[in-house]
Amino acid sequence: MFTGIVEELGEVISVEPAGANGEAVLLTLRGPLVSSDAKHGDSISVNGVCLTVVDRGEGTFTADVMKESLDRSSLGALTPGSPVNLERAARTDSRLGGHIVQGHVDGTATLLSRNPGDNWDVLRFGMPPELSPYVVEKGSVTVDGTSLTVSAVSAPGAEEEYFEVSLIPATLEATTLGGLEVGATVNVEVDVIAKYVERITAVARARSSDGAPARTRA
Repeated sequence: MFTGIVEELGEVISVEPAGANGEAVLLTLRGPLVSSDAKHGDSISVNGVCLTVVDRGEGTFTADVMKESLDRSSLGALTPGSPVNLERAARTDSRLGGHIVQGHVDGTATLLSRNPGDNWDVLRFGMPPELSPYVVEKGSVTVDGTSLTVSAVSAPGAEEEYFEVSLIPATLEATTLGGLEVGATVNVEVDVIAKYVERITAVARARSSDGAPARTRA
């Protein structure tokens, strides 16, 4: 579990094919802070994707990335030198500065526009229609591992589905979002609470239509 508060701007050191068919990759990254206390089996968020540490070096760590993660995220496009947002798993004895982030990417989005303001940048991302129901104005969304507040969202049924976030200088400087160019692909994780609500509602509706009694707790 993560908070979406990026701890460190890291860098990809190497990307090596792994697995019997070479469909997975072994990703080695530089991140002196997040690797300082990393142990084998620990979780580290890399651009919003929860990865497991399999090795650790001097200021670096290595993680296996399976095909499922490559298919659902932008990690497959990383090359040596690529900057990445890094965050260690959340501690239960500290403040939750962002929101509950699982590190389970729901899909990708594309940066459509970037408009500088007096003391912030407004970024608009085009998103897949299947993610649209989970993104609401003033709600939380995770973009490349960064917990952000949605400042605007397209109307239901709009021809172009999008959401906007307004980024302060601290976020622009501390994350990869500061250098993101129009057309870039980012990883998106929607609020898990919205997904649970949808599932609970769908199950209750299905049971009601089948005439099955709703399950209650004692």
